[in-house]
Amino acid sequence: MPAYLDHAATTPLSGAALAALTRELARTGNPSSLHGSGRRARRAVEDAREAIAAAAGAHPSEVIFTSGGTEADNLAVKGMYWSRVAQDPKRCRILCTAVEHHAVLDTVEWLERHEGAEVTWLPVDSEGVLDLEVLEAELSRDPDTVALVTVMWANNEVGTIQPIQRVAELAHVAGVPVHSDAVQAFGSVPVHFKESGLAAMSISGHKIGGPVGVGALLLGRAVKLTPVQHGGGQERDVRSGTLDTASIAAFAAAAESVAAALPAEAARIAALRDRLIDGVRERIPEAVLRGAPGGQRLPGNAHFTFPGCEGDSLLFLLDLAGIESSTGSACTAGVPRPSHVLLAMGLDEETARGAQRFSLGHASTEADVDALLAALPEAYSRARQAGMAGHESSIQTAATVARKGLHGA
Repeated sequence: MPAYLDHAATTPLSGAALAALTRELARTGNPSSLHGSGRRARRAVEDAREAIAAAAGAHPSEVIFTSGGTEADNLAVKGMYWSRVAQDPKRCRILCTAVEHHAVLDTVEWLERHEGAEVTWLPVDSEGVLDLEVLEAELSRDPDTVALVTVMWANNEVGTIQPIQRVAELAHVAGVPVHSDAVQAFGSVPVHFKESGLAAMSISGHKIGGPVGVGALLLGRAVKLTPVQHGGGQERDVRSGTLDTASIAAFAAAAESVAAALPAEAARIAALRDRLIDGVRERIPEAVLRGAPGGQRLPGNAHFTFPGCEGDSLLFLLDLAGIESSTGSACTAGVPRPSHVLLAMGLDEETARGAQRFSLGHASTEADVDALLAALPEAYSRARQAGMAGHESSIQTAATVARKGLHGA
């Protein structure tokens, strides 16, 4: 079995979620139907809504089920923007951090290109933390023109946790709603929607041990939102579409499990993370940990840049050694691009291209960390041999080096 160190991308289905999923898949019923099977399905959905609300610190009526985090982000950002502009056409400004997940980043850029939005990209420091002084200054500068603020709770690449409550406080003074992509934070650190002061918050099932294809937007009861899609009027007439009862039930089962075990499990995973970080630094002294330290970082995130090598080459060589990790970078049409997150943190392109993210989760063990630490020195050495000559050539070189004997064969 490979050592799976990519839980930030997706984490294995939990036992509780699998049981709920298979139970509901064996049953029939559209939760919008009025007969017995429909009412039973509706009860399963509403029980799940209550469970997820409890886990996220929200009222059940604030849980809007979606197909995942990406849809929840699109619904929040587009829906809040359109609603605010409809109320007052002057509200065309969006304040957004430069390190958002592409589900938010690309949505904001689409609104800029097609809907006339004016975007202010909020800077972060070298650890990926939002500059609150810049945010406050932008909010103070003609607050009546700001449609919304969107700031992720925790970064998906470097694991930095943002000061969300302070962001919401500053925006509240200016009368501006705030959305947060909490996909990485929910289930990893304490997240309480009501106490946060947010207007909207996105979460996802497959990041916490639920199935892929289900998520939720937590939306304040007084928040106006223009729907992105139209149809049967399900989910407060905000998100139409037949609800996936089985996936929703499994999502709720996973949420209940992580909420119940959160303090102990976060401590266990953080200890594994710290051991991994110390081990990498010991074996590869030139590797640089990126992101915020200690408690300002997600417990399962260890993100490094490795000088002198292409991150994809290192990933490829580690994969051959049975270690599954991630570069955390985007790749479009086969053309590598340095991480926008690392560039926003002040790294140059060459340094950013040497990124590798190791992320831990509920299934992670000491053996996974041991396997990485055993394989990393040789994989890194061979990735450096492949060099930074370009994406395709470095991958090909890495493959050639591997064929010559990654394990000394």
